[in-house]
Amino acid sequence: MTGRKRGEKIRKILPLLKKRLASCSICPRLCGVDRTRGEKGYCRSGLLPLVYNSSPHMGEEPPISGVNGSGTIFFSGCNMKCVYCQNFQFSQNLEGKELTPKELASVMMDLEKKGCHNINLVTPTHLTPQIVEALSCAYEEGLTVPIVYNTGGYDSLEVIKLLDGVMDVYMPDMRYSKDEAALKYSDAPGYASNNRLLIKEMYRQVGSLKVEGAIAKTGLLIRLLVLPEDSSGTLDTLEFIAGEVSRDVYLSVMSQYYPAYKARSFSKISRRVTEEEYERVVRRVKELGFTNGWLQPFSGGFDEVFQGENFSPNI
Repeated sequence: MTGRKRGEKIRKILPLLKKRLASCSICPRLCGVDRTRGEKGYCRSGLLPLVYNSSPHMGEEPPISGVNGSGTIFFSGCNMKCVYCQNFQFSQNLEGKELTPKELASVMMDLEKKGCHNINLVTPTHLTPQIVEALSCAYEEGLTVPIVYNTGGYDSLEVIKLLDGVMDVYMPDMRYSKDEAALKYSDAPGYASNNRLLIKEMYRQVGSLKVEGAIAKTGLLIRLLVLPEDSSGTLDTLEFIAGEVSRDVYLSVMSQYYPAYKARSFSKISRRVTEEEYERVVRRVKELGFTNGWLQPFSGGFDEVFQGENFSPNI
């Protein structure tokens, strides 16, 4: 889709997204606060988005980072409270700077000028209307690179449907296969059932990942963070993807979990994943016939580039 056509699509959906801010229904929590007047709900975000950091980032999957880096924009705040959050200093402590849509568009344009392969929206769920408005401004300025919607996977299905034709690459987490675990570790009621509907819709919109010149242009890339003692239910999630989405979908099966933030207070997730736990998931990936994606083998040790706290605010 050309920038002009995408601009037309955005003009159609932006009023609908903004309307949701007036009685907030941007995510499944349905807080109902009037964010257009500065009221704040669960995510504690008002009208303007808080941005913590924007920079070329090499710590993503190969077709996302490429050789020049992914143009990541790390948004502050979150509609979940993961007890193991690696980025708690801005997801929970709300460090960052407020930007207007035009200022956010300028950030996007600057990342493209630096040679980044895409604009990578990290934790965009609670700020989707503001981001879409910024994209409208950026397209008017000539933005051309793909847009990556990099989400924890606790989004509104209705909002994701509105984004059809706006986002190029969906990169959602599938954190849990059971709602009980989602509630315990992320305070996210109904996460698992809602998340599976989202994945189906995202796949319907963009299909499997399409790579040109080693860079992702469109498609779905699902991230699976393996938790200790299968607390994430990753094995069940793989069964769902194989049976109800596609075996051709690209997976990123991550072994990088470590007990950040408050995780050491929860016995099952108070340690790193063992090699045996991770290899059990890898075996199931192969048994189910998945052939696209990436693994994080233990042989090279833990790669510090994947830790969220290794960058500083720069906005």
